[in-house]
Amino acid sequence: MQLLLNLDVPDLPAAVAFYQQAFGLTVGRELFDGTVVEMLGAGVPLYLLQKAAATRPCPETGVLRDYSRHWMPLHLDLVVADLDLALARALGSGAQQEGEIHEYDWGRLATLSDPFGHGLCLLQWRGKGYDLVTTHGGEIDAQN
Repeated sequence: MQLLLNLDVPDLPAAVAFYQQAFGLTVGRELFDGTVVEMLGAGVPLYLLQKAAATRPCPETGVLRDYSRHWMPLHLDLVVADLDLALARALGSGAQQEGEIHEYDWGRLATLSDPFGHGLCLLQWRGKGYDLVTTHGGEIDAQN
């Protein structure tokens, strides 16, 4: 199985520029007559999809796309080597910081939103990262 991330954006050139400048991603391919851009440089490809505001993501729902700051049950976590440097770069590219940097035994976390209202987190591991808080020795029970 392969995982791909798709992110709707109202302004494709601006989104490409943001993800290049903020996180160093690079353009892989343009697809579907230039309405989708593949961004590479993370663990999985990120596809930016040109989708106008106030359009329906699914014909069956009454929900309309809204690019003001919004909560979404899925967000991007970007693991970085230097949180302070990555945060400055993201903010300089148009991201908005949401709260203070949080310090944990496993590392540091900054919460942000991109210029299109999507939530993001920057993570910097400390020591063994999430391995410090693993409860099942790193194994997942695939039967549940």
